[in-house]
Amino acid sequence: MSGDHERDAALSQAVRLHRQGRSAQAREQLLTLAKRYPHDAEIAYRTAWVHDVLGLEDEAAPFYERALAGPGLPEADRHGAFLGLGSTYRVLGRYALAERTLRSGLEEFPQDAALRAFLAMVLYNTGQGREAVGVLLKVLAATSGDRRVQDYRRAIEHYADDLDGRQV
Repeated sequence: MSGDHERDAALSQAVRLHRQGRSAQAREQLLTLAKRYPHDAEIAYRTAWVHDVLGLEDEAAPFYERALAGPGLPEADRHGAFLGLGSTYRVLGRYALAERTLRSGLEEFPQDAALRAFLAMVLYNTGQGREAVGVLLKVLAATSGDRRVQDYRRAIEHYADDLDGRQV
């Protein structure tokens, strides 16, 4: 039990350090925790997250992968891990992995606008501009608070699948 308390206290301290703008120190603490608890999904997620914030995407990716592979990650963090890993792969130019990761995230969180927006960016990067625009139009229709967009929501959703207006 004391091991769990030590783990929780160290993890909380690392998160606090990051929130105080001391991300480099948080990174060191999280790396130590990740070595001590290699199968802990939450520690892996927080370690990925701090690397991402510091612009160390190459080092973030394996921790995101570990976080998603293991059990015990809370739903909100699991969502964040899909988004973080997909975005990280995209930044690194690993578009096929980015697309696969974001689509996997959408299997678990099918209506998530952020995952869809990042998927649209990846689709654009891979030359799938038509699908990217369709995805973005559906996100716009589903999430916009603009009255005019909502007035035309059904039409926008229809044309998201038929950008050339050729369906009868």
